[in-house]
Amino acid sequence: MSARAARVVLAAVAALALSACALFADPSRIAPGTPEAQVLATLGRPTAQYPAAAGQPARLQYSYQPSGQRVFNLDLDAQGRVTQVEQALDEGRFARRIQTDRWMRADVLREYGAPARIEAVHNFKGQIWVWRYAMGPVWRLLYIDIDPEGVVRGWSLGDENVADQIEPGSR
Repeated sequence: MSARAARVVLAAVAALALSACALFADPSRIAPGTPEAQVLATLGRPTAQYPAAAGQPARLQYSYQPSGQRVFNLDLDAQGRVTQVEQALDEGRFARRIQTDRWMRADVLREYGAPARIEAVHNFKGQIWVWRYAMGPVWRLLYIDIDPEGVVRGWSLGDENVADQIEPGSR
């Protein structure tokens, strides 16, 4: 193999390694003070990005929905440095965060990202957005009820029936 060919192969392997690092990087390991450019180099492109709004920081969001169980919000200060990294799908925070009759669709997206799925039921004229999350070893679901005007009207929690958690003969 020529020296030029070896450099091309080495460059390709390095590029592949960098992309693999971004693919498997863990947002929870990003430290406060990390510049946005370094976050993007480490984690890759976020699943959603929100500009700073009145009283709110800019936000990079890394969601593992629909099949994963985590959504990470990385808040940035005016200089583009991380001020906070938070796993949003935390059962202990839902009651303090979700603002029934005040939040709009955009607020839900900013906090939890796109849902794993959207459902409808006969007794509610709107959509029910559903996120998957884990509470220890138990797989759970967060349901947020959004009316036709885009207002959050309620929320609830439930267990997710997962094949390996269903007892034999219970179907």
